[in-house]
Amino acid sequence: MSRFFRSGEDSSSESSSDEEELYSEEEEETKGEEDSEASDSDESDEDGEDSDEGSSDEEGVKRTGASRFLRGESSESEDSDEDQPKTVKSAKDKRFAELETTIDTIEKKQKINDWGAVSNEFDKLIRQATKMTERGQAPKLYIKAIVELEDAMNEAISKQKVTPKKMNAISARGLNAVKQKIKKLKQDHQTEVDAYREDPLDFLASEDEEEELPPPKPKKTKAEMYTEQVEQQDEEGFETVVKGGRTMQFTPESIFKHLRSILESRGKKNTDRLEQIRIMERLHAVANTPYQTIRVLLTLVSARFDLGTGTANSMPLEQWKAAEKELSTLFQVLEENPDHVVIENAEEWEDDDKPPTLQPGEKYIKVPGSVVSYVERLDDELTRSLQNIDPHTSEYIERLTDESSLYNVIFRGLLYYETLGKDSSLQIPQDSLNRIVMRRVEHVYFKPAQVVKILEENAWKPVPSNVESVITPRGSINDATQLINVLCNYLFLNSEGIIRARAMLCQIYFLALHDEYYKARDMMLMSHLQETINSFDVQTQILYNRTLVQVGLCAFRKGLVYDAQNTLQEICGSGRQKELLAQGVMIQRYAQVSPEQERLEKQRQLPFHMHINLELLECVYLTCSMLLEIPLLAQTGSSPDIKKRVISKTYRRMLEYHERQIFTGPPENTRDHVMQASRALAAGEWKKAISFVHDIKIWDLMPNTEEIKTMLSKQIQEEGLRTYLFTYAPFYDTLAVSTLSSMFDLEDRKVAAIVSKMISHEELAAALDQVTSTVIFRKGVELSRLQSLALTLSDKAAALIETNERTLEQRTQGTANAFDRRGGQNQRGGRGGGPKTGRGGARTGGTGQRQAGGTQFTGGVLGGAVRG
Repeated sequence: MSRFFRSGEDSSSESSSDEEELYSEEEEETKGEEDSEASDSDESDEDGEDSDEGSSDEEGVKRTGASRFLRGESSESEDSDEDQPKTVKSAKDKRFAELETTIDTIEKKQKINDWGAVSNEFDKLIRQATKMTERGQAPKLYIKAIVELEDAMNEAISKQKVTPKKMNAISARGLNAVKQKIKKLKQDHQTEVDAYREDPLDFLASEDEEEELPPPKPKKTKAEMYTEQVEQQDEEGFETVVKGGRTMQFTPESIFKHLRSILESRGKKNTDRLEQIRIMERLHAVANTPYQTIRVLLTLVSARFDLGTGTANSMPLEQWKAAEKELSTLFQVLEENPDHVVIENAEEWEDDDKPPTLQPGEKYIKVPGSVVSYVERLDDELTRSLQNIDPHTSEYIERLTDESSLYNVIFRGLLYYETLGKDSSLQIPQDSLNRIVMRRVEHVYFKPAQVVKILEENAWKPVPSNVESVITPRGSINDATQLINVLCNYLFLNSEGIIRARAMLCQIYFLALHDEYYKARDMMLMSHLQETINSFDVQTQILYNRTLVQVGLCAFRKGLVYDAQNTLQEICGSGRQKELLAQGVMIQRYAQVSPEQERLEKQRQLPFHMHINLELLECVYLTCSMLLEIPLLAQTGSSPDIKKRVISKTYRRMLEYHERQIFTGPPENTRDHVMQASRALAAGEWKKAISFVHDIKIWDLMPNTEEIKTMLSKQIQEEGLRTYLFTYAPFYDTLAVSTLSSMFDLEDRKVAAIVSKMISHEELAAALDQVTSTVIFRKGVELSRLQSLALTLSDKAAALIETNERTLEQRTQGTANAFDRRGGQNQRGGRGGGPKTGRGGARTGGTGQRQAGGTQFTGGVLGGAVRG
């Protein structure tokens, strides 16, 4: 029953008892740690009081008010305890006691091999020792615990190697964690650890000795303090403050510790990367040795690249330019200090207090790092930036000017790797040199020769005179063709796989771009890449498609229409030029593309300045198809016995669609111009066809536009002559060469040559009389229109009957009387067998004489016409 509803007690006694109870509880909390027996007695008194309040007092004497705090007989035993003096420990002694307790716990957990608990207790020990560190001096017990724990850890590891029973997962993780922590702590307390290992007793005996205090430093004036404070501020007037409110100090001695802390926090959440970059910039300013400068620059460039780690966003422009300048500075430092080298297989220097020095017998101070990876990443970040900028703005042009400085960095990196490669003791992998040469090739293969020459001249300007290139010596490369040839030949000899294939494709592209068609074609055929290109990565396949298109355009500029159409057919005939050339993402109507695939497609896109004009490509392809398809259509129309073949299905579909149009207006785009030129050429109006083709404005984008138009006029005249002869040959007996020459504005010799070629290829049933200069057509070979249609109908009917025969044999399983309804029920004889003879009977009998066509199906009137 609650005390608020007690009977027999007034409100005053209740309130006083409540106050007394609260007071006793507070007293228990304050005295609980010092006097446990007293607190136990208080609790028992309190319990007794509660029980007395709920029922009658058994003793008959009830204490109320202040009397309950007076001592009775029960409290006499407490007098002796309270009379004893109490010891008060200082905060330092309490911390030492806690430290000893933690060390004892660690030793106990070691004995039962519970390394998970040891790891947790060791973390606690580190926190306690950090608080007790005075003037950089760690407690001696802490140093002793580290050494003993390291010995126990090494013993546990050695036992684990020879014991077949493996440690459980939690203990194994704890053991590894302890190992890493001890390794780090030994670096911070290496001196104390060494001193303890030399003489443990002497080290611990000196614990009580007072350390000599350093001489008091002279007080600084306010002016000096203000000057130091201003020097520590950054450009914006702020100071970097660490935990505890202390200002971060940047000195040459503290560089490596700052770098290590930055590297350890790299990749963690809530890390301010920009703040780390600002710290490293100040470290770079105070670095006074080449080793410090190299270490800071390598870490700084890596930190800048971390800002562009996302897949969608690119590296900020100012960070990219800063990284480019720092890489240039790094190459300059490495060239000025040839005894310092940055290589990938170097070991990490662990001592943060002193830098490495040249040991006897060594020639280099090796710094771990990959220069080629930095160069590739800088190149990739520029490409990603160009992908995200609208190419039709001035910002894209300004960003594109950074490519020259990037080329200089690539060139300096190549020179550095060539220098390292001269010393075989460094064991520089050939793959690193191949990768950076490939980057250099990829920046020049699609550019005109004049631009490449300017790039090369600017790249050599900042290079010191004592630095020379082995692959491309200074002054030996006179033009871009020679440069590409030298670089690609180097990769042919020293690389394999993808790099070798890409080098070959880049050289073919460059040759085709500069109108070296036959060299480019021969290299493409000899490479046999068309047979193995499907096994390469997507980027190499894109390069192959670009090279194929460039070879086709080169053939067109040379006037080789058939070669150009045949080369461009695979790319342009698919209708996926954008996707195959990585110049845009094709959104297909019913295709389901995942976000991951879409992101990969966007990453593969080429920057706009590397694009091949798709409208020009389509114009070239359709023009070549027109010059080949129109004569072919005329030939098959006049001679139906010739097997029909299609050169370009894409062009045929466009032409059929255009012919179905009821009304055709003036041409508006490239496709309309070519289609109307095709109709004019098929009708023999070659001048009109030339006019339509010349009106296409896209020709202005090609070099030597007038030469291209002249070549096209000549081709249209020749194909117009062929089309005319195919179409109207049945209507002529003889035709003078001079007449054809005047009709198509060609020389007599040219007309005679075209006619002779057609006769020799059996395209034209005629003879050329050179005495009278006339073409004599042979009669009886060409068919009239009605005869051609009749032959076409008979071919289709024969094909239909053959199809029916095959279908009948499949359904009746080879029986001959499947359609005989006059015979008996069981007349199921074999093919050609007599009645009731079964399979394999003589070839007589059946339901009648076997007729032409192979079955008893006569085909009616149509079958009779075919048989007749």
